[in-house]
Amino acid sequence: MTLEACKKAPLEGAAERTRAKPRAVKRLTALVLLLLLTGCREVRVNTLAQGTTTVPGGDQIVVVRNSVDLAKLGLHAPVHFRGEFGVILLMGPHTRTGYKQIIESIRANDQRVRVVAFEQEPADGGEPSPSYRTYTLWIVPNSVYRRGIRVDVVTPSDEAIATTYLP
Repeated sequence: MTLEACKKAPLEGAAERTRAKPRAVKRLTALVLLLLLTGCREVRVNTLAQGTTTVPGGDQIVVVRNSVDLAKLGLHAPVHFRGEFGVILLMGPHTRTGYKQIIESIRANDQRVRVVAFEQEPADGGEPSPSYRTYTLWIVPNSVYRRGIRVDVVTPSDEAIATTYLP
């Protein structure tokens, strides 16, 4: 058949075809977008603050969902708890100044989050001070909050520092 004949010939089965309903097309588009976005879930975790607090205790990882719990740890930060939550790594206590936390990596999958961290001692030995703990505060979007996820903090040599589960 020539090109001209193809243009003039009626389409086979044209009467049988129907146009997709707009509502069905919208649902299918939304489903495809949801699948694409779920597969490309790179989450930005912001390290908001590092410092010291005088709240007593030992090494621990704390999930903070409101400003009252944040204040109990002696911390004040602009966390927007409607859309995000805080995760705080507390290490110590120390009686000499100059300790600071070093975070080597943060890796996450569907079952757990693994943080590799350690504390760096002061090069000069530090000065005597009242007891304190170092902390790192991360801000995480609520969209990635999954109840029951295990959060492990380990040293670079894989020794456990602290463990918690998202409540």
